[in-house]
Amino acid sequence: MPLQKILFKPGVNRENTRYTTEGGWYESDKVRFRQGTPEVIGGWKRISGATFLGVCRSLWNWVTLIGYNLLGVGTNLKFYIETGGVYNDITPIRTTVTLGANPFALTASTTVTVTATAHGCFSGDFVTFSGAVAIGGVGTNVTAAILNKEFQVTVLTVNTYTIVISVTPNATALAGSPGGGSAVVAAYQINTGSATQLPSIGWGSNTWGSGFWGLGVPSSVGLRLWNQVNFGENLLFGPNGGGIYYWIEDIPTYARGILLSQPGSTTGAVSITVASPAVVTLAGLALTEGATIQFNYTSGGSLPTGLSINTTYSVFNLSGTTFNLLDSAGSVVNTTGSASVNAYISLLVDVPVVQSYFTVSDASRFVLAFGCNDYGSVALDPMLIRWSNQEDPYNWTPDPTSQAGFTRLSHGSKIVTAIQTRQEIVVFTNSSLYSLQYLGPPYVWSSQLLGDNISIISPNAVSLASGVVFWMGIDKFYMYDGRVQTLNCDLRKFIFSNINASQYEQTFSGTNEGFNEVWWFYCSENSSTIDRYVIYNYLENIWYYGTMARTAWLDTALREFPQAATYSNNIVAQENGINDNETAVPIALDAYISSSEFDIGDGHNFGFVWRVLPDITFNESTNSTTGAAPAVAMTLYGMQNSGSGVTNTASASVQEGTTYVITEEFTGQIYTRVRARQMIFKVSSNQINTTWQLGAPRIDIRPDGRR
Repeated sequence: MPLQKILFKPGVNRENTRYTTEGGWYESDKVRFRQGTPEVIGGWKRISGATFLGVCRSLWNWVTLIGYNLLGVGTNLKFYIETGGVYNDITPIRTTVTLGANPFALTASTTVTVTATAHGCFSGDFVTFSGAVAIGGVGTNVTAAILNKEFQVTVLTVNTYTIVISVTPNATALAGSPGGGSAVVAAYQINTGSATQLPSIGWGSNTWGSGFWGLGVPSSVGLRLWNQVNFGENLLFGPNGGGIYYWIEDIPTYARGILLSQPGSTTGAVSITVASPAVVTLAGLALTEGATIQFNYTSGGSLPTGLSINTTYSVFNLSGTTFNLLDSAGSVVNTTGSASVNAYISLLVDVPVVQSYFTVSDASRFVLAFGCNDYGSVALDPMLIRWSNQEDPYNWTPDPTSQAGFTRLSHGSKIVTAIQTRQEIVVFTNSSLYSLQYLGPPYVWSSQLLGDNISIISPNAVSLASGVVFWMGIDKFYMYDGRVQTLNCDLRKFIFSNINASQYEQTFSGTNEGFNEVWWFYCSENSSTIDRYVIYNYLENIWYYGTMARTAWLDTALREFPQAATYSNNIVAQENGINDNETAVPIALDAYISSSEFDIGDGHNFGFVWRVLPDITFNESTNSTTGAAPAVAMTLYGMQNSGSGVTNTASASVQEGTTYVITEEFTGQIYTRVRARQMIFKVSSNQINTTWQLGAPRIDIRPDGRR
């Protein structure tokens, strides 16, 4: 009987039985296809030994005007900017307060109880103290340096929480407790979020005693997702369902981000002259006619008589950097007394304070907020889209002199996410797809319904590749290339029957343009963390899958390799090397691919396979640290029929030999003893420094009767 070539069609198909899909591949892990043949995916290396706190859910890469290559890293606990492998904490401050006298109560352990009236914290939040003095007299080990630093809190009540200090208090310190002095300042960072998707309201979702009896109280246990995008060399970022924060490039200081609606005493500085009407001169901001603002002043400052802090005024008669003011009744504001001292705009009233998603348009640089609060309200309108004035993230007040505006979508109950394409922004609601296009004044942005009765599994489950939008729904995959289409998937049943529906929001997507791939990562049915991926190769129109634990992914042209976040609290460069270098110790990739069942000959008679002639390349592999040559295991599983199960098996190692100029040398033949009507062929490897690409192996078969 002639040699039978083992050459299967590319891609993995699990939509039917293993025998029905004869001629193809059925299982895979850490294997992709290159021009029709399977090979091991690339390895990965951590970008540095540094780590961050929390589970990362968002990455964004940009470069400053002087060439700093920055990566925004949003976790459930913090927000960082990475550069040079260092994670710089820019998590915004929620509020800063001075605590009551002697707020620290020591115990005989490292746990300290802090009294802070209406602190607003959740367990896991962070606070930084300053102004504290040592507790106890001479010889105390709880010094000011021990207290004046950042801590993570555990909430006891609405007025108390605990922290853990780095020393166990000695007798002198305990004798002085409670202590800390009367000038302790607590700077609370914005509330943390959950690393997994959990109920965010109801019994047990918040601390005991919070809220009123019988009423569920929302808590910060919802999955923390971040939105981020650069505006020039600065960064806009914010948690899903929270405010929009602005980080103004200040390397190497890395000051914390501030609310976009609260520009602060430097950017928002103004001078106000005493006049009828009052004249306000801007120092840093550029406002539009009709913008609504509030004033405040720093220590030692003041406002002229006729103006009050935390009172809303409207910009009137704007000319360059100067303008007059209207009060809430529409009357011109006059001032008397003395000119302002240390005054600034403390609040831009029309800037959104809550959002589900935001982006910066490539067309004329508008900041667009999706699912945000309406003008004059702080409540989220889940179907509202608002945008700032062109080239100005601070101005959101609609006016004939401004292009700021809004529109409201009608199909669906909430906006989930959006993605920018070449000529439009594609907007996803929980049931429909819209196109948002820039028209220019007076309508500025116009929406058009593209498709209805669609789904998207999570805000991060969409990618743009080769000009086409691909996304994962709750029961199938979709694509949009000018029209909405269902994406045929050879793994649909396999994926959606083994996915954790309670963790849909963790699902995310990313591209791997170097290999023409779109990846989706998700939680398998019995996992609350991400452990699976599925890949669509849009050039070859094939699918394959495997196991890998990642929490965020960014394929960026500004860095050599795709960047991915891991559960080891670090960033790795994907497709870098051939091993798993997530930690300091390299680990082999456990890679394999196995075929569907295929007949031996016509499938009527038994065949006896007595040898296999491998065809494989180990190009880019190197010897392991123990000197072992790169190798794979080739296995044949023999069966009498599809229902018999595996009746006999043969497996052998194929090793690389000396590489010659003309061809590559490896194990030439494997002797086997497999008798069967049909077989499964498998190639696997789990050896460090080993990578491979399969060719077309052949098997040598002898006829062996009918039973």
